[in-house]
Amino acid sequence: MKYYNLFIGLFLLIFSCTSHVNEVDIIIKNGNIIDGTGAASYKKAIIIKEGAIIDIVDNEQISYESEQIIDASGYTVSPGFIDPHTHALDDLNSKDRYACINYLAQGVTTVIAGNDGGGPVLVKKSFNKWEKQGMGVNVGLVVGHGTIRKLAMGMDDSVPDTNTLKKMETFTAKAMEEGALGLSTGLFYAPGSYAKTDEVIALAKIAAQYGGIYDTHLRDESSYNIGLVEAVKEAITICKEANLPLHLSHIKCLGADVWGKSTEIIDMVESEQKAGMVITANQYPYNASGTNVISALFPRSALVGGPDMFQQRLDDLNALNSIKKDVKENMRIRGGAASLLITRYADTTIIGKNLEQVASIWQMDSVNAAVEIARNGNARLASFNMQETDIKNFMQQEWVTTGSDGSTGHPRKYGSFPRKLQKYVLGQNVMDLPTFIRNSSAKTAEIFNIKNRGYLKKGYQADILIFKPEEVQEKADFQNPELLAEGMHWVIVNGKLAIDQGVYSGEMAGEAVKR
Repeated sequence: MKYYNLFIGLFLLIFSCTSHVNEVDIIIKNGNIIDGTGAASYKKAIIIKEGAIIDIVDNEQISYESEQIIDASGYTVSPGFIDPHTHALDDLNSKDRYACINYLAQGVTTVIAGNDGGGPVLVKKSFNKWEKQGMGVNVGLVVGHGTIRKLAMGMDDSVPDTNTLKKMETFTAKAMEEGALGLSTGLFYAPGSYAKTDEVIALAKIAAQYGGIYDTHLRDESSYNIGLVEAVKEAITICKEANLPLHLSHIKCLGADVWGKSTEIIDMVESEQKAGMVITANQYPYNASGTNVISALFPRSALVGGPDMFQQRLDDLNALNSIKKDVKENMRIRGGAASLLITRYADTTIIGKNLEQVASIWQMDSVNAAVEIARNGNARLASFNMQETDIKNFMQQEWVTTGSDGSTGHPRKYGSFPRKLQKYVLGQNVMDLPTFIRNSSAKTAEIFNIKNRGYLKKGYQADILIFKPEEVQEKADFQNPELLAEGMHWVIVNGKLAIDQGVYSGEMAGEAVKR
């Protein structure tokens, strides 16, 4: 009897241990898995424990147990989307938007922030703050050349001396050491626009030493200064000299002067790729860019010295007359006042009206209306300036990924990924579903050297989407730009259900993504 009781005790102990070993957090079964490689779907079960995918097995051979089992029959199961170009810094630093629900509702589980040259230098401090408050999505950062230049030189448009450039290099190195994924520039915007190519090369060389990438808003996406084609050539030169990968942000042909240039740019990029360069790009699926009146229409020379100097120039009749000539020409480049839609302004009565309509209401011409807005705090714009042929041409390239460039007042912040899925994948067959998923997840992870996200693979972090493609819908538009997308039934971030049956759960499961 004694041995029998001992045997029973050992059996129960072994059984208990085995049962405990097989207890996991989430089991996703019966779904159509599209794993991020670009391959067709297959049916298997995904096993999640402690934030990671610990196994992918046949549905008939599940040897795990869980209190959370999702039957994904009839659903697509994919990696969480990675948005390579966002303006999520404002959200992450806000009191009520750091859950980034607008991204979660699109299926975005990781965002890259700090683009267009605006990324923080104090990377560690930023991550510590966000991790303490909580983040709804994973966040990676690129350090901004514009931030670095402003810290070192203010809004001065001169060439940095040796000591100042050394200071800028030190800022870059510090950010890279603290986990920045690369260097971002906004060479179209002040103060980045004041930099010569050699200055950017010097900082890009620092990023290269740490294995970072060069992510750029080109000096010109139109015919503002050096022209679109020359701006792409400048970016290529920077990365050749600095020996690091080039990523062209929100690639586009902006304005009638450069419509149709997509083929020339693609040929240029692919020629350099064949010669050994690593060049990629991201793109949002809209024919309107998002900007503001001052950035879109006013010359950079008017901004030298900062906001006070800018306002003084507007009050100087001779300076103002010169500025107005540039405003008129820049308005032409963007397709005229009727193509510029006001999306955010202190006087809310003009929101939703184009600049031509605003000028009529104010009983002045469009140039003077732009000046009036610049005098009174600036306004956000949606600028309708792109052609479908160029959008599709870029989109079809294997090296172009999905991004939102999400900014206030533009529906792309709430709808980029669903829009691309509905309009260009399901609607127009510009690409198939596995390609869309790869170019919205795994490809972006590869570009930014993010090692453990972007694929559905054993050992990878459990950032996972479960959805029916035909049900995923963009709801935001230019009249109502902040409506959440619909159709993502489950969104899992680091093994936690952030969206459960279409509803945000309140989870703040995001993590810092560091180089």
